[in-house]
Amino acid sequence: MRILVVGSGGREHALCWAIAASPLCRKLWCAPGNAGIAAEAACVPIAADDVEGLVAFARAEAVDFVVVGPEQPLVLGLVDRLAAAGIKAFGPGAAAAALEGSKGWMKDFCARHGIPTAGYRRFTDPEAARAHVRATGAPIVVKTDGLAAGKGVVVATSVDEAIAAIDAAMVGGAFGKAGAEIVVEEFLEGEEASFFALCDGEHAISLGAAQDHKRVGDGDTGPNTGGMGAYSPAPVVDAAMAARIMDEIVRPTVAGMRADGVPYKGVLFAGVMIGAAGPRLIEFNVRFGDPECQALVSRLMSDILPALVASADGELRNFHLRWRDVVALTVVMAAKGYPGAYEKGTEIRGLGTAAKLPGATIFHAGTAASGDKMLATGGRVLSVTGTGRSVREAQARAYAAVDAIDWPGGFCRRDIGWRAVAREDGKA
Repeated sequence: MRILVVGSGGREHALCWAIAASPLCRKLWCAPGNAGIAAEAACVPIAADDVEGLVAFARAEAVDFVVVGPEQPLVLGLVDRLAAAGIKAFGPGAAAAALEGSKGWMKDFCARHGIPTAGYRRFTDPEAARAHVRATGAPIVVKTDGLAAGKGVVVATSVDEAIAAIDAAMVGGAFGKAGAEIVVEEFLEGEEASFFALCDGEHAISLGAAQDHKRVGDGDTGPNTGGMGAYSPAPVVDAAMAARIMDEIVRPTVAGMRADGVPYKGVLFAGVMIGAAGPRLIEFNVRFGDPECQALVSRLMSDILPALVASADGELRNFHLRWRDVVALTVVMAAKGYPGAYEKGTEIRGLGTAAKLPGATIFHAGTAASGDKMLATGGRVLSVTGTGRSVREAQARAYAAVDAIDWPGGFCRRDIGWRAVAREDGKA
């Protein structure tokens, strides 16, 4: 097959790494890709949100299958445009991608179909939102309705903090059009996990769970980011809990989308809070998580490509995937200053040495090659992944690789996997 992967982050590097290993893959491109992806695929300079450019390229190169990584091109309707051109693609169409593209739409969908989630209100008037927060109190959650690159959520511990989040989004325009409407939700108690399932419009199969670390600092401190690290499997999602998430959240969503006339195909990423009442949905994403994808593919034993094609073809019934009996843990290395202003163009050394360490794989995100130098070009720059028989071993291998990388312009959290390590040590 001639395959195009769309995107340029660590998630897309992980997908290219897995797809390139498939015997079904004859030619692989990535648009726009990055310096690490260039080792797996031919990178083409087309932006991930350039829908017309991507369709034209796929036509010109007789691409058989397109795998869309990020949410923006999905929300923009890339899969629909490819289908109109007779090109098969992995991911939902624009109407189904509203599950992520509009948090308000998603919450209304859950209410219609009885999917357990946090109580909520939608607002387009900032004063009405402020009044609701004052009446409700804190803790409380404020979310932009539209896409905000994982940064449009504030878990406010005080009323003042919630009002500041409302003002930043709705008055200050911190997130552009994405913040013109907001959703204010009840705060859910429990432990958060990322759960993934492949869907074909009618059926769904579990890909298991991971746990992400959203806040920038150790001990879950500081502002939210796109993700500073993840590990899989997540001990909080045992077999019984995974079955509940499939039965109470994933399958009702697939059935509800089909009943509403917008069948869902692709990967469904359910962010769930697991508390005393069981799993409750925090939000849906319509693509693989980043950095969760890096951990997931590092554990996958089966060829990923037939599963992605089966999702697009509506053929997931009785489809089975095999997984390695290991833990995978990913540490994100980011440019100093992230998620705020950060310097670009700093040099990264030692990647070859780090990649040769036992159980280590390095996925690139914001990188570019300049001659024989590797330069950092983004906020989240590398996803350093370790595998092992336990969370502690995977963690040790990931951080050994981090420590072998010479990048004074970068930083990382040093506590990725702390919840699971505490469980292994009997301290949780």
